[in-house]
Amino acid sequence: MHSHWTARPETAADVDVVRDIVLAAFETPLEADLVDALRSDDAWIDGLSHVSAGPDGTPVGYALLTRCRIGEVPALCLAPVAVHPDQQRRGAGDAAIRSVLEAARRRGEEFVTVLGHPGYYPRFGFERAAAHGIGVPFDVPEEALMALALGSAPLPAGTIRYAGPFGI
Repeated sequence: MHSHWTARPETAADVDVVRDIVLAAFETPLEADLVDALRSDDAWIDGLSHVSAGPDGTPVGYALLTRCRIGEVPALCLAPVAVHPDQQRRGAGDAAIRSVLEAARRRGEEFVTVLGHPGYYPRFGFERAAAHGIGVPFDVPEEALMALALGSAPLPAGTIRYAGPFGI
């Protein structure tokens, strides 16, 4: 694992490189297009889009939190998380995720959801969402839907409602 990653909020100068990272990390442009659509949506929260970079300062990792709801309770959705393929499995993704989660915690956000690899996200404290009565309005493997309480409040039960650009 690379020990020299720095992570920080995305700046206007990072927009194009973020798109390049997301395009390189996924097989289709859908996730990059999603980020672009979220940028102009009410779900976007300034300061909760983070990049991670190596010693030369070039961003190679990305993590985004946008507004969602668990039932009627405000929460955040972690998606997408992307790392340039040349730098995957070296800690850049971890650095971006830890940074954006800490930023959310400092802002007083309480809950985060993620639909992702069940072997990866528990290291950040995510737990199986179904154990807390949290679900989604579409079929997913139960172990892939996870949630995290950033503070001491218990996770609320309910169905996750995503921002419009997710198309769900």
